[in-house]
Amino acid sequence: MQRSGVAFGTSGARGLATAMTDLVCYAYTKGFLQYLVSIGELPRTGGRVAVGGDFRPSTSRVMEAVCRAADDLGYHAVNCGKTPSPAVALFGFERNLPSIMVTGSHIPDDRNGIKFNKCAGEVLKSDENGMSSQVVELDDALFGADGNFVRANSAPREVSPEAGENYAMRYLNFFAPDALAGLRVGVYQHSAVGRDVLVKILSHLGAEVTPLGRSDKFIPVDTEAIRPEDVKLAADWAKPGKFDALVSADGDSDRPLVSDEHGHWLRGDIAGILCAKFLGADSVSTPVSCNTAVEKCGWFREIRRTRIGSPFVVASMTEASACGAKRAVGYEANGGFLLNSDIVTDAKKLRALPTRDAVIVLLGVLLLAKAQGKTVSGLAATLPARFTASDRLKNFATEKSAAILARFNSGSEPADRAAIETEFGGICGRVAGLNRTDGLRITFANEEVIHLRPSGNAPEFRCYAEAATDKRAREITALTLTRIGG
Repeated sequence: MQRSGVAFGTSGARGLATAMTDLVCYAYTKGFLQYLVSIGELPRTGGRVAVGGDFRPSTSRVMEAVCRAADDLGYHAVNCGKTPSPAVALFGFERNLPSIMVTGSHIPDDRNGIKFNKCAGEVLKSDENGMSSQVVELDDALFGADGNFVRANSAPREVSPEAGENYAMRYLNFFAPDALAGLRVGVYQHSAVGRDVLVKILSHLGAEVTPLGRSDKFIPVDTEAIRPEDVKLAADWAKPGKFDALVSADGDSDRPLVSDEHGHWLRGDIAGILCAKFLGADSVSTPVSCNTAVEKCGWFREIRRTRIGSPFVVASMTEASACGAKRAVGYEANGGFLLNSDIVTDAKKLRALPTRDAVIVLLGVLLLAKAQGKTVSGLAATLPARFTASDRLKNFATEKSAAILARFNSGSEPADRAAIETEFGGICGRVAGLNRTDGLRITFANEEVIHLRPSGNAPEFRCYAEAATDKRAREITALTLTRIGG
């Protein structure tokens, strides 16, 4: 871990694809599986391990390293092929198997990652030390000086389509075959690994589906910091008025994008609120960075604020369920939605899926709009007028991020407020409150918000903003990042 430059955290192992050599990926996988043995989740030999991946150029090689590590420890690696992260996780959860997804999610394709799931849920913060402390033995004869395998496997691995098919049927068995009848939906496919399963699910539920923008080259679509190119594409596709909505997902298809009929992408935390409403949630767990409309709308019995990252949301949902919540859900600013409770209606059950999922959000927004007889824009307008925006400075050293936050954490709140007002008072005015749950979240007297936070899985510095209009939220984000970047 220290030598490779491939960092380990809440999203698994991530780093430059060149640094993620076969040896590094093999060692990480062995460490994960050995940890599961140590906590009694996995037998010492003879079990199965599900492995999937996205469409990045380096993914197939990393998947093979992961599979070989599982094989060499005495397990059977089930090659789920190129399929969405939630499909691989669901396959594992339902069969009590560990699952491993090779993906860098939304980050550029010169990087990659390995995401680990235990047999019944995501790897949590409490698991990180146990994994990191594993002693892994490697056979030097397997690897060359460059860290890659000396010999390739003699034959390609057989791909099992079961995980992807099971994921699609999760929704097709629960919702009525005509649930989306009458809706015209464009699917922005780009290089999302779930692009075909999205078309399958939507069309089988009765929607008129048009695939759009398919790409053979990997495109780093970030649902939390939507590229200007994707904003323009959506607006152009929607101009003829031919769609009720556009939908998409990020590279590993666990984070959704959904637009209104005008091609305006909804923020992930707005889509999350609407999906929670559709599901009849009584407890909602969401990071501190997400839109405060969830409190202001008054739709939910309980709102629980967490640190940023799905493991924190999972932990909060688990606690909510233990305290009696019947429909405990969670969502993140990136739109990823987590379901900790079974949803039962008309003798049908949608089983809990406590990991990021994109499809439930897309269906939830479309079906709620249809049920209320509203357009997607009309549905979004039923929420209080609070707007969020976010963006990031790329290639921003972690040490530099820490130094910036340290300037506003002197140990004296009056001094910190004064320093913040000196730096950002010209943007938002007087400071009303500070929250350090994750990074630094500043609420100003005019109810505008600036939230500063280093990324947990890439050398990036993120800014989240909230204001009374979308334009103002985006303006705050741009001004803040310009000031920080300078």
